[in-house]
Parts: sequence; structure tokens; C-alpha cells
Amino acid sequence: MRKSLAVLGALALPLAFPAAALAQSDSTTYVADLGELNGSGASGTATVTLSGDQLTVEIEADGLVAGQPHAQHFHYPEGGSATCPDSSADENGNGLISTPEGVPFYGGIVASLTTEGDAGPDSGLAVERFPTAPGGSESYSRTFTVPEGFDAAEDLGDTAVVVHGIDANGNGEYDFDAAGESELDPNLPAEATHPALCGALSPAADGGVASGLGGTNGVQDTALIFAGLGSLAAAGGVVAYSRRRGQQA
Repeated sequence: MRKSLAVLGALALPLAFPAAALAQSDSTTYVADLGELNGSGASGTATVTLSGDQLTVEIEADGLVAGQPHAQHFHYPEGGSATCPDSSADENGNGLISTPEGVPFYGGIVASLTTEGDAGPDSGLAVERFPTAPGGSESYSRTFTVPEGFDAAEDLGDTAVVVHGIDANGNGEYDFDAAGESELDPNLPAEATHPALCGALSPAADGGVASGLGGTNGVQDTALIFAGLGSLAAAGGVVAYSRRRGQQA
């Protein structure tokens, strides 16, 4: 009887632990290809993972204005799906799309992708806390709590990532000469707040495959399942070996 209980315990462990791990690792990942706006010449990608109330955001971008702060946000149009503006957004006909001109397409700010501190909409112009793109490249990674008022679980798939900051006159810095002052803050050049990159988030291709064990974590869940099956097979091997030993004794 003791041997039977030990074997049952060994068989139960690989089934219990993967299920517990799946419950703890439940997360959803979204991705976006970031395309240029305003002739910025920039390009990039964004990966966003939601786990509980925690958002992990990773942005890789090249071709940005080097050494200048780049405000970046989640934009979401209430009740709709974010899209990136085309040339029709240029309502004043000056050849540039401002952030307000882009709002009808991608919506207002619901999260500020700062390097530290507050990540809510109120930090939308916290210039000192945004990446500065050394050499024109950005490699951003941060985990923060979902800002109040943003239903990330419901709305991330309808959200856009927008990176701001362009060099309209090609002098390598933000100034008031090319585009004047920002409509968002007259103390800032419009170049600093005009969008340079935009991409709508969508679920990652491997992030929503149902596992059948109560999770939807794709590859991660599958790996845990196979680990459990491997342990189960190993336990079966122990049983077979014990039986052979008993027959030989």
C-alpha cells in the first residue's frame, strides 16, 4: 500500500505543477510594426505584454532624431480602434501631421511610456523622462502598473503606439524654425511633439493558443505541458523498473 501511494504521488506531481505554473503565468502579448510619419525616416517594432495589472513594453527603433527626447505613448480612441493617420490628417495643409491632427485616428493618450516615474496620461509631456535615442536608435524596456482609467485587458488590441519627435529642417535638433511652436505646449517646438512613428497593436501570433488547461499562453504553456508529460513518462519508468526488480528478487 505504501508503494502504491508513493507511485500515485509521483504521478500527480507533474500534473499539479504545470497547472499551477499556468495559472501564475497567464499573460497576453501584443505587437506592432512602427511605420514612419511626417517623413521621419524612422522604423521600429513594439512588443507589449499584459500580465495581471502589469504592462511590459519593449520598443526597438532606428532613424530617430539622435540625442533628442522622444515622447511616446499608448493612444486609444474611446469606443473605437486606433489607426495611424495618412496624409488626409494634415488639415492645415502645412505638410506635417501634428499630434492633435492625429488624434481622430489614434485617439488620446492612455499611457505615457516614460523611463521612470508616473506612466499615466498626465506625464504625456514629461520630456525629461522619455528616451533620447542615442545615435538615433532607441531600445526601450519597462514594466509598470496599468494606468488608472485604461482597461488594458479590454482595449490593448485597439490601441496604437506613437513615438514623437521629428527633424523637419534636417539640422539634427528640435527648434522653432521649421514648424513653429507645439500646439500642445507653446514652450516646446512642434518638432518635439509631432509624431514620428505609429503602429496599431494586435495579438502576437503565438500568444493566444488555447492550452486546454485554463490558460492561453501559447508556447510557454506548451513547454510546461511537455515538461509535465516528460515527468509522467519518467514516473512510469520508475514503476516499470520497480516491477522488474520485484520479479528478479
